[in-house]
Amino acid sequence: MKTRYVVLLTAVAAIVAATSPLIAQKSPPSGGMLRTMPLGTYECALPGDAGGEAYRVVEEEQFRIRPASGYDNAEGKGIYILRGTELTFTRGPKKGEVFERIGTNQLKRGEMICTRLGGSA
Repeated sequence: MKTRYVVLLTAVAAIVAATSPLIAQKSPPSGGMLRTMPLGTYECALPGDAGGEAYRVVEEEQFRIRPASGYDNAEGKGIYILRGTELTFTRGPKKGEVFERIGTNQLKRGEMICTRLGGSA
């Protein structure tokens, strides 16, 4: 009887040890690897229409990504965090705004797309 429990407990322990790395690799939906965005100025625009301009620049949304997960805009400086594909402004004038990274140099919030113009900060 005791041997049966020892074998059963050993089997359960082996299964838990084998599946633990797989469970640990799964991250919560808002989780992901910490990253940074390329440095430079990001111009934000909304889609235009077929009868006019292809897009409409939203000047007040423009910002510049700086070193050390920093950003600035016309209103001041702040900090962001990029976890997986989700960029969240955590301090400063854009605090609380969340964007989705859709490309190496692009962020999206709703219909608005912010694209890095090139160059560095």
